[in-house]
Amino acid sequence: MTYQLTEEQQMLKDTVSRIAKEQIAPGAALRDEEAKFPWDMVDVLRENGLFGADFPEKYGGSEMGLFSLCLIIEEIAKVCASTSVILLVHELGTMPIMLAGNDEQKARYFPKLASGENLIAFGLTEPNAGSDVSGLRTKAVKDGDEYVLTGTKMFISHADVADVICIAARTETALPGPKGTGIFIVEKGTPGLSIGKHENKMGIRGSSTVEIILEDVRVPASNILMGEDKGFSILMKTLDITRIPVAVQAVGIAQGALDYAVQYTKERTQFGKPIFSFQGLQWMMADMATQVEAARQLTYKAAASFERLPKNLDRVPKEMIRSSAMAKLFAADTAMKVTTDAVQLLGGYGYVKEYPVERMMRDAKITQIYEGTSQVQKIIIAGTL
Repeated sequence: MTYQLTEEQQMLKDTVSRIAKEQIAPGAALRDEEAKFPWDMVDVLRENGLFGADFPEKYGGSEMGLFSLCLIIEEIAKVCASTSVILLVHELGTMPIMLAGNDEQKARYFPKLASGENLIAFGLTEPNAGSDVSGLRTKAVKDGDEYVLTGTKMFISHADVADVICIAARTETALPGPKGTGIFIVEKGTPGLSIGKHENKMGIRGSSTVEIILEDVRVPASNILMGEDKGFSILMKTLDITRIPVAVQAVGIAQGALDYAVQYTKERTQFGKPIFSFQGLQWMMADMATQVEAARQLTYKAAASFERLPKNLDRVPKEMIRSSAMAKLFAADTAMKVTTDAVQLLGGYGYVKEYPVERMMRDAKITQIYEGTSQVQKIIIAGTL
């Protein structure tokens, strides 16, 4: 299997890199400080057609595929992790419909999602169901041609700004967790749907993370994806795929921190010469560069393999599940280590907000947690051996 970039992909990467440096990087520190959802960045992504990267052409997307979307996320994450989350969450929220939506559902929602006119979120995590997806307590009770949803979701990215939310709920609580679960498309403004607590986070502070409250939310039965017993399968395949964009976000954060540290150590002088000339620091950066490249290769391989996977609920080969989990595990741990080392290389300057590496260090931590903690990835990997 090859995952060498095509000429078109290299052009895409170069173009997004330029957009990131010119239009996204300048406001990254302020977005982190203000901790507000960055609508100006949504505009940048819309204007450059980046929301539609993994959407079919028939719905207005560019159909470039998962690998190309990952290249976009990587370049943006190098300068602003919070902005890269916008595209990451868009893919996460859309993937259940990609995998299990019927033609009518896709025709209704995809055109405005592909253009970025509408945003989408994914409501999965609950107070008692984080790593244990089978522990969902949100209920969906059938009432005629509607379902009535009741429950609470937490740590949901962008639910406060989303026009559409895919909500996971139990349709039959008497059955084991993997059974009797459905995924429902819920639209903004539906009575009973409200936003609760806004989390005050360590990192990715320009990305909103909120609580969703569902109080007798009535959803048309036509808004369920495939049926009452398909929800768990949809969740599992969605996460198998979308942990790859998280991995590449981690690669981008790590590369951005490494780039800044190399530049800084070549300009900073101590004892009459640039600190880059000291072998101890050179070896640190050699390790950092090697780890980032290893993470990139694992992630690119996973992205390329999943790109060939049909967007349906066919079983994912265990080798591919292992590949995506390895990429997420290694890239996230690498991002945390490399950004921490970048702070060390800058010394006291690395610890102050005037320089970006402390923000990158805080941003990196979430990649070890969301869409499956590093410990959960190890369980997944071991389960495929």
